[in-house]
Amino acid sequence: MEIHINSPIAVIGAGTMGAGIAQVAATAGHMVTVIDRDEAALAQGRSVVATVLASSVAKGRLDDRARSDIEARIRWSTDPSQVAHACLVVEAIVERLDAKHHLLGAIERVVGRDALIASNTSSLGIGDIAAVLTRPERFLGLHFFNPVPSMKLVEIVAGPATGPMAVDAVSALMRIWGKRPVVVREVPGFIVNRVARPYYAEGFAALGEGIAPAAIDAALTGAAGFRMGPLALGDMIGHDVNFAVATSVYEAYRGKTRFRPQESQRSLVEAGRFGRKTRHGVYDYNQPLPVPDCLRGGSAPASITVSQIDLLAPLVADARSHGITVVEDSRLGPDALSVDGSLMALGDGRPLASRCDIDVLIDHARDFSSATHCVISARSAEHADRATGFLRALGREALQVPDRPGQIVLRTLAQLANAAADAVRDEVATASGIDEAMIFGANHPEGPLGWAGRIGDDRVRASLSNIAAASGDPIYAPSPMFGVP
Repeated sequence: MEIHINSPIAVIGAGTMGAGIAQVAATAGHMVTVIDRDEAALAQGRSVVATVLASSVAKGRLDDRARSDIEARIRWSTDPSQVAHACLVVEAIVERLDAKHHLLGAIERVVGRDALIASNTSSLGIGDIAAVLTRPERFLGLHFFNPVPSMKLVEIVAGPATGPMAVDAVSALMRIWGKRPVVVREVPGFIVNRVARPYYAEGFAALGEGIAPAAIDAALTGAAGFRMGPLALGDMIGHDVNFAVATSVYEAYRGKTRFRPQESQRSLVEAGRFGRKTRHGVYDYNQPLPVPDCLRGGSAPASITVSQIDLLAPLVADARSHGITVVEDSRLGPDALSVDGSLMALGDGRPLASRCDIDVLIDHARDFSSATHCVISARSAEHADRATGFLRALGREALQVPDRPGQIVLRTLAQLANAAADAVRDEVATASGIDEAMIFGANHPEGPLGWAGRIGDDRVRASLSNIAAASGDPIYAPSPMFGVP
């Protein structure tokens, strides 16, 4: 079974996702028919494609001839019988099982015997949708991400009856379309909507503890390297949508997940503060957005004392390059340094309160050499000032947060890795497939298991164990994939 570039494609549903899928298929060279019973939806879909293509021309990615050719390859129709000659039909309608059943039953009566049928569902079971089909072996999930033209990931979801030839054919086609296909076992949330949940959950957990939202987002962009902080991203997605997905996935697993829906986000939904689309979510978009309250005290030290430096090595190297004398003293603990009498150490999941020998706890960064912010917890203003002076001398901003297990960055990265490890254990996808999905479907800078492998499974396991013990929350217990002590 093979789908060629000259094979006709049909997309049912002219909304944002359907229009985007049609544009990608037409750009690859297919003749595409977009079908929707609503003329206004068709007009809107055509307008969306025209706007995106015009932007590509303006940016020099396409010329006018290519844009015209792509638009000419897309037909817009209200006639569902137009799917008859398609080799692949992609359904992208409302997320209601009854609506999909009605549609797919009608499609199967019209399409050719060798045609494949796919659903862009992000939340419904492929087996449940396929229940109305007489030939479910040719049906599968083809989950694109928004915006479809620019997001590379496509989750290919095989239902209980999906044939391997259908999976192979669609995987090959997605590569031709310039996408990154990842084959996923049918589970609630697939990969991305399952594994990414702790990113939002940890952000809202910190918000619920009273930490300023701008500080939370700055920690996860400036130190963890994410493109958007979890709270700003939730505002962009819409908390009504984001919280509904969180609740759906949580309930589908009967609570046995690495996250739980957060009351601080529920409160936003109940108040109608959905985010940018209502002009008010975590942030008020009728006002200038807040900036993180970075520390400003302290002065650059003349020297620092270090010992057993590993992950903090980039900070020590920067200290040397900025003329700060570095003295080695083996009596200090691992990844620890002393600045003017204040002992600072990299966090390991334990709160500062349980580390009586440490004055300042430094939260993790994905890469201290490129981090613009460092998150700290300090015993006193004096110790915070010394840490701030040191970090600002190296060109880093210092964000102080209350003492909490795992602080913000380590806790988030470790819990994402935990969720990914669970997905491997549950055979949702391969470890490499999960990392690829998170990079190309969730815009993460690095796969969660890649991060865990880079800093070491032992360190991840110990950090999670420490967070679980200090918080008393079993959702942080390390996945068996990280081994046993």
